[in-house]
Amino acid sequence: MHERYDCGPGCPVAACLDVIGGKWRGSVLFLLLDGPVRFNPLRRLLGEPPARVLSDQLKALEAAGLVDRRVVVGTPPEVHYGLTPKGKALETALRALADWGLTRMMEEGAALPNDRATRQRAAELALAAPVRPGKTG
Repeated sequence: MHERYDCGPGCPVAACLDVIGGKWRGSVLFLLLDGPVRFNPLRRLLGEPPARVLSDQLKALEAAGLVDRRVVVGTPPEVHYGLTPKGKALETALRALADWGLTRMMEEGAALPNDRATRQRAAELALAAPVRPGKTG
């Protein structure tokens, strides 16, 4: 992380991406918006990244104050990851990023995730999309 940001008008974006950027962090935060998730289910939702990679990303997000790690005593003990209030403050930005990414995927004809929420949001975005000159259907 930067000690000091002095890069000009883009610094606020750089400061944000310094914490949530990279391949996994934004996706982890987005998936935790719906509530706490245990490590292995979270790993499956992300497409099975190496356990060490996910563990390192969760530790970084925890160190940044965005993710909370809770151990539930039992046999075996359960570890749940959830968002802190600081992490929840990113909800609007994360949902906007998800919408932008979903729109981009649809424009490129990419395969979309096959869960109900994504299919429903894709339909909403398609209905709200402005008609572009030269585009049909």
